[in-house]
Amino acid sequence: MPADLSFDQAPPIGVPFRFFLTAPWFGVAAGILLLWQGGDLLASRWMPGALALTHLLVLGFMLQAMTGALFQFVPVATGGNLWRAKAVATIVHPAFAAGAMLLCAGFLFPWPRCLEAAAVLMVSAGTLFLVTLARALTTTPAVGATVAGLRGAALALAVTLGLGAFLVTGLATGRAWPFIEVAHVHAAWGLGGWALLLLAGVAVIVVPMFQMTPPFPLLAAKVFPWLVIGCLLLWTGRLGGVAEGPASAGLFALLALAATFCATALRLQAKRRRKVDDPNVLMMRSAMGTGLAAVALCAWLGAGLPGSDNNRLHVAAGVLLVAPFVFAINGMLYKIVPFLNWLHLNRQGGPRAPPPNMHRMIPATAMGRQTGTQLGAFALLLAACLWPGLARPAGVALIVSFAWLARNLIGAVSTYRSFRRQIPAAARDSKS
Repeated sequence: MPADLSFDQAPPIGVPFRFFLTAPWFGVAAGILLLWQGGDLLASRWMPGALALTHLLVLGFMLQAMTGALFQFVPVATGGNLWRAKAVATIVHPAFAAGAMLLCAGFLFPWPRCLEAAAVLMVSAGTLFLVTLARALTTTPAVGATVAGLRGAALALAVTLGLGAFLVTGLATGRAWPFIEVAHVHAAWGLGGWALLLLAGVAVIVVPMFQMTPPFPLLAAKVFPWLVIGCLLLWTGRLGGVAEGPASAGLFALLALAATFCATALRLQAKRRRKVDDPNVLMMRSAMGTGLAAVALCAWLGAGLPGSDNNRLHVAAGVLLVAPFVFAINGMLYKIVPFLNWLHLNRQGGPRAPPPNMHRMIPATAMGRQTGTQLGAFALLLAACLWPGLARPAGVALIVSFAWLARNLIGAVSTYRSFRRQIPAAARDSKS
């Protein structure tokens, strides 16, 4: 375990947990939507149902889990002080959740007022969160790959939210804006910037810590975020008159960087000192392998090779782009939540009431079966992009896998509360 982690600065356990416990229900909603609309939803990435499904996963599941992780990770890993973390989380959490639901409702029905309300909520809550995050990341004395990755991720989130608000406002008001071109740039900043940089910044610490791997190459990890940002800026230039050739070069360079990160993570996992596999290892491997497949398919489509005009292949590319982050988050939650349980119980009980082993927080069989179900659900979803008859079975599998994840996390919270009640009042009060 890294010696420079500042666990004393961790926020109250309820701050990250509120986000973690909410996130899986957006995955359940995605499954219900797929069950409702069936294979027609996957006919094109521009279908209202496809847009809603995508945002239930990226703005619902992913953003909730990633925001909760940052409330925990920034103080602990960087020593950055998140100003009034509990109060900020109390505002940001419901605003992000409501904004995601309103956005999806606005896509599906369509309701312009829902789209406008979603834009207001997401931008307002996002601004509050980003200002709080930026203050912590710019005042911390810490340096290194993780801080660079988190700063890059925060910048990318700001651009993603800004472009998203631009698109949503245009849809709601009927403006004649270049929606497809802006949407491509918006997606690149969201997945290739915000999600990729946050995953890389967190992985630099948690993969060696939890999976017993060698460390990531630190110099490369420090440079990686700024190379990614540079590629994204070049790709964004297509909106401002940059020629298609240089702009596309930025996109292909971004794909190459993503592939390098995935390959590096897989190489380090192959050198683990602890050879016992667990759901975290399985999901991280699956995430990196799926990421490489996504890069390959996106490069194929971007190069205009045979089949690149097939709408269903573009939808499949979207599934492959989202799946790695869902897998990585799922696997990390199974490490982070038990660890937070143990950490907070240990701080409250001390030597007079030692906490249970982390492996007792969530049963291993429940974690293993849930991760297997989720991998199967996304395999079905990917297959449904080409064979629409599999869409509803994929929806059922998504509902089961995300509901199972929610059940496992709720069980971890129940275990925390049960053991907390067993801590003698005198010990608990002295640590509070």
